[in-house]
Amino acid sequence: MDNWRKSSYSGPDDGNNCVEIATSPTHIAIRDSKAPTRATLTFPTTSFTPFLATVKTPHPDSA
Repeated sequence: MDNWRKSSYSGPDDGNNCVEIATSPTHIAIRDSKAPTRATLTFPTTSFTPFLATVKTPHPDSA
């Protein structure tokens, strides 16, 4: 994938401390902008929305 873009949640003061995302018709990939040549997380498009919902859900042990 070569169409990487920064997360819309990255602000101007974040520098390179953000998440980048790339999409294709069948997959979505996520990487750390500070280490773009390292490993990425890749999801089938149908799994990405449930992944985001899980990430956004507060967990009781993280308080």
